[in-house]
Amino acid sequence: MSDRFIPQAVHGLHGSIDIPGDKSISHRSIMFSALADTPVEISNFLPGQDCLSTAACFQAMGVDVQFADESKTRLTVRGNGLHGLQEPPHILDAGNSGTTLRLMLGLMAAQPFLTTFTGDASLHQRPMGRVVQPLSRMGATIYGREGNTKLPLTVVPARGGLHGITYESPVASAQVKSALLLAGMYADGPTTVVEPAISRDHTERMLAAFGVETQREGKAVTINPVEKFTAPASIAVPGDISSAAYWLVAGSIIPGSELLLRNVGLNPTRTGIIDVLQAMGANLTLENERESGGEPAADIRVRATQLHGTTISHEMMPRLIDELPVIAVAALFAEGETQVLGAHELRVKESDRLQGLQDAFSLAVPGAMQVAGDDFTIGGGRQFAAGVGLPSRLDHRMAMSFAILGAAAHGLTIQDADCVDISYPAFYPTLERLLK
Repeated sequence: MSDRFIPQAVHGLHGSIDIPGDKSISHRSIMFSALADTPVEISNFLPGQDCLSTAACFQAMGVDVQFADESKTRLTVRGNGLHGLQEPPHILDAGNSGTTLRLMLGLMAAQPFLTTFTGDASLHQRPMGRVVQPLSRMGATIYGREGNTKLPLTVVPARGGLHGITYESPVASAQVKSALLLAGMYADGPTTVVEPAISRDHTERMLAAFGVETQREGKAVTINPVEKFTAPASIAVPGDISSAAYWLVAGSIIPGSELLLRNVGLNPTRTGIIDVLQAMGANLTLENERESGGEPAADIRVRATQLHGTTISHEMMPRLIDELPVIAVAALFAEGETQVLGAHELRVKESDRLQGLQDAFSLAVPGAMQVAGDDFTIGGGRQFAAGVGLPSRLDHRMAMSFAILGAAAHGLTIQDADCVDISYPAFYPTLERLLK
């Protein structure tokens, strides 16, 4: 890992950006195609390290994954059917990807062979109990560290198969929900997940694209046992709104900026960032609205304007948790205070992002951020320190958020900056182009 200096954008940011493929949908496009028995061509795939970890896991289980060229944005997946995965010859490495690990724990719980997972140092510290516990209720057998909640984790074939359950999840988590729905495809009866709030529904949408219907009633979603996937010939992955979030904030807070973001996915379970920025007074315009791969998408034009503070409620967390670090950056440039309530999930991401923001802002903008439990308040209009170095904590979203802070303020250095390759390998080249 290396450090990187981000200069101030003294003349604003101008230009257009093709938003890279949605990470959540890219993961699922490989997973679901691997369970089909006809080939699927995938375009605008995100070739970040997380999604490539998913591809490598399925290749190890006998799935033919062929990338069209060195860009790795187009590929063909030839699966072996719903029951065609093969026992991997080695331990599966999920890298830094919690999505890979949690969803595959659900899928592997139903397989007739033993599977062991590992990952990088960060993933070894992330909690998996929220997935392991309900899977165990379904009949899965999973062994690991610290009460079977942390890597390395071994999934043993379930004696007597998996059983359908109704699970009331204490958190609104698309990863928990998806793991149980994937396991539920192989269960002996219906599996229902009830959430405190509706989380991202990419899994349900892609299941439908593969001919598998789920039933939603309020905050509950149910899947019945599945016999076969009917794969689409192709999947076009829309742009990732989490990647677009950095440019939405940069275009809003850097004076004189105007950016056009192309092909942004607008799944309503993911658009909290747009709702918050509009509540703060951002100048956003949707253009060319359409559907892409069963998901709504549009181009977004953003122009710089003076933002003002707002309140972000606990109920909004499932729709913007990954975007909170860069929203916090936007709040530094807003008039008044921005209050964020119930941000506990920030503590269990690739790093403790709440602590990371507090530490970084104490260096770059002393006194701007106040934390009380899982709530925090950011006051705008503070004096920015010049020439500081901020630790990324090897967390891609923290690094990109700090890059936007540097471009909007007086410049800064990001330590271990290359971690952005996990989700957005083209981030720094894109920023450099816009700065010219």
